[in-house]
Amino acid sequence: MNVNATANEPLIENRVGSPCVRKCCLDDNDICVGCFRSLEEIRQWSQADDGTRQRFLANATSREEGYQQKGWSL
Repeated sequence: MNVNATANEPLIENRVGSPCVRKCCLDDNDICVGCFRSLEEIRQWSQADDGTRQRFLANATSREEGYQQKGWSL
């Protein structure tokens, strides 16, 4: 765990950041067309550890590539 703090400052963890781009809209398969996470991945994000977040990001990247290969534009 990477932590930066002094005696009088709160602990700050470096975490995998959210890919949210504030274009939240779900398709027919409950995939956000802004960040390409599933609804369940979005729900679990705040409680997920970094390994799980990395897996969610990999899933989202695969979904986005699938959209692009089909020629779908969002």
